[in-house]
Amino acid sequence: MAGLKFPTSKPEEHTSESSPIPASMTESEWQTRIDLAACYRLVAHYQWDDMIFTHLSARVPGKDHHFLINPYGMLFSEITASSLVKVDQDANIIGDSDYGINPAGFTIHSAIHMARPNAGAVLHLHTRAGMAVSAQSKGLLPLTQTAMLVLPKISYHDYEGVAVNLDERERLVNDLGDQDLMILRNHGTLAVGNSVPEAFLIMYFLEKACDAQIAAQSVGSSLNIPSDQAVETTRQQSQGIHRAGNMAWPALLRMLDKQDDSYRL
Repeated sequence: MAGLKFPTSKPEEHTSESSPIPASMTESEWQTRIDLAACYRLVAHYQWDDMIFTHLSARVPGKDHHFLINPYGMLFSEITASSLVKVDQDANIIGDSDYGINPAGFTIHSAIHMARPNAGAVLHLHTRAGMAVSAQSKGLLPLTQTAMLVLPKISYHDYEGVAVNLDERERLVNDLGDQDLMILRNHGTLAVGNSVPEAFLIMYFLEKACDAQIAAQSVGSSLNIPSDQAVETTRQQSQGIHRAGNMAWPALLRMLDKQDDSYRL
């Protein structure tokens, strides 16, 4: 069966007269900063944030292999395009910043950006539902359509302690393989996308699936497990689902702009 049809075009780029491109940056870096800052605000909007902890990153377009990550000490609802910290693969901060970066964030995100050139964005969360599913021996179950759409993309990584040991990077990358989603056991969730919109969309589905699983399990009644054929059909239909983020992204930015467009600064 053919998969569902998802858009192949890139998301519409939005500019703002109140956020001119800094002279030290390319237009593509500034647009990436706007998208990543918007992603931080969206994580806060959906109440997926964990105070100043957890982290989202985006590769800076170009050949320098730099990536952007949150300034360690700012709430996700405060982050703006200009406040994001640019780092290289050795954790050196590029440019000026009043903040450092989360060491665990560097370990996780640098590992994936170094190993996956197509990893335009990497999102890592500690939501209540995501952590709860990560603590279950069978992980995410095919209880809902949303879960079945992302199940083919999920890998697992065993807990090793707080991710500050750089030696863990190789094991994390090996466990991720070519998948786009990962459940870090006893820890949280992770999503990788070619772009910020793609990574956000698949993380949205994963978190929604985790939330539904915990809700279904909390009722105490027996659970209905779909047939293997239904699961396989949904797997085939899930191909290219991440590209739906390109369709949803402009609408999400419109929502943010109505609430507070300071992420663009």
